[in-house]
Amino acid sequence: MSRVLTGIQSTGRPHLGNILGAIIPAIELSKNKKNESLFFIADLHSFTTVRNPIDLQENTYATAAAWLAFGFDTKNNLFYKQSDVPQVCELTWYLNCFTPYPMLTNAHSFKDKSNNLSSVNSGLFTYPVLMAADILLYDSEIVPVGKDQLQHLEITRDIAGSFNHQFPNSFVLPQSKIDKKVMIVPGTDGQKMSKSYNNIIDVFLNDKLLRKQIMSIQTDSLSLESKKDANTCNVYKIYQLLSSEEDALTLYSKYAQGNFGYGHAKQELFELICSKFSKERERFNYLMDNKEIIDKELSLGAKKAKEIANKVLKRVRTNIGYV
Repeated sequence: MSRVLTGIQSTGRPHLGNILGAIIPAIELSKNKKNESLFFIADLHSFTTVRNPIDLQENTYATAAAWLAFGFDTKNNLFYKQSDVPQVCELTWYLNCFTPYPMLTNAHSFKDKSNNLSSVNSGLFTYPVLMAADILLYDSEIVPVGKDQLQHLEITRDIAGSFNHQFPNSFVLPQSKIDKKVMIVPGTDGQKMSKSYNNIIDVFLNDKLLRKQIMSIQTDSLSLESKKDANTCNVYKIYQLLSSEEDALTLYSKYAQGNFGYGHAKQELFELICSKFSKERERFNYLMDNKEIIDKELSLGAKKAKEIANKVLKRVRTNIGYV
């Protein structure tokens, strides 16, 4: 059995890009009986940028509700909130003492913001070390990552390897799992969908607001009568990721025939999203209205996570001379 670990930040409500690129693939991976999956909400990481207590709490609930709404099995796997397992902070300190300064200055999480150093707090600077602690604290063996996070996993392996060299058998060295077929979901402006670009589609919004977001997708200015190339249209690119091959071909032909406007295409995308995610949207809203259910799930998961964390931390403390 392999232990698989996945974390997702709670910097906002999960959007369509998160759902297709992370949530659904991770849940599918967790269904493998040969795996033990640990999914956590990285709310400590989120605190580097989200400082409003109400926003942080609501984002955490929304992130948890999304995973639960899409069917993550909490009975056979672990689902917890990062901040509910404070052992990760102690381990972060030990790992910090083995992390070279140049390694952190070369990390993407820092370099992307290094042109404005006044906005870089030390939490953001040591982000990769906390991520390493997230992984190593649970003897994680497999960590699914996107290409943008691969460097941070390599940093984790480097830190753990250095630590193990001086204190043998302290950590399991995790392996990355990169899904080459992972979906890159375009946002309403054609860029990769991201909260930082403000170009998301939030499938959990009510119908009116969801439709408004979809209608804001940028398109060219061709007239209703003109024949159009579906392959260059942001609406079609998103539709194709969600629909069956047959439905995608049908919509493609409508573009090519003409007398089919972008407003019509956006309406079809709206109807598809409402239909495809109807149960998940209903479940999400139910959970957000009954947050005690989320609290119970996260509490049970944290209890199980602490059991693993305490064993690993005791081993590390013994190795370095604190026990």
